Amino acid sequence: MSSKLIAPSILAADFANLQRDIEMVNKSDADWFHIDIMDGVFVPNISFGMPVLQAIAKHAKKTIDVHLMIVDPDRYIKTFAELGSDVLTVHYEACTHLHRTLQAIKTEGMKAGVALNPHTNVNLLEDTINDIDLVCIMSVNPGFGGQSFIENTYNKVSQLKELITRKGASTIIEIDGGVTNKNAKMLVDAGADVLVAGSYVFKSSDQIETVKDLKKQANS
Repeated sequence: MSSKLIAPSILAADFANLQRDIEMVNKSDADWFHIDIMDGVFVPNISFGMPVLQAIAKHAKKTIDVHLMIVDPDRYIKTFAELGSDVLTVHYEACTHLHRTLQAIKTEGMKAGVALNPHTNVNLLEDTINDIDLVCIMSVNPGFGGQSFIENTYNKVSQLKELITRKGASTIIEIDGGVTNKNAKMLVDAGADVLVAGSYVFKSSDQIETVKDLKKQANS
């Protein structure tokens, strides 16, 4: 992928002014909407569910990248496709039959993503990497926004990039957690293609300019 993508995380948006924040992303240089769905079981937090995603999809004019932090994600694959998800990412740690899950996602017409928690080794994807469209490397522990970036992420991205190249896969790499203009370039240099940014974007005083700067850093 030549141009590196920015995906603002809607988890950090102002839920009382959600349409306003969706419109901001539409107008900005951002490429994707990153939507975190949490169930309070797989992660110790509950975010939002289908009605909110449906409301977001109604106004979003860019790719909808849905990240499921839930147990037994297979139950909802068809539902998320119907709600407008373009990319559906499931956690490696939540899937007993990962290959089957990936096939089910693609059957519904979506790109299939796999997320890895900070403790999960990228080599566990050795046998499925050619079936995965996107790998989401968690650079914080999943469940809450605003956490500090885990420094080992750079090594992990490099290892994953090596695996993708060795296997001749077309998989792209997404980073989720603690992304700012301070680490964007280093993440891209390590092999990242998509940068998810939540608090850094939505808590800034000029969100449009922050996205623009992040995109510039990622593509410099």
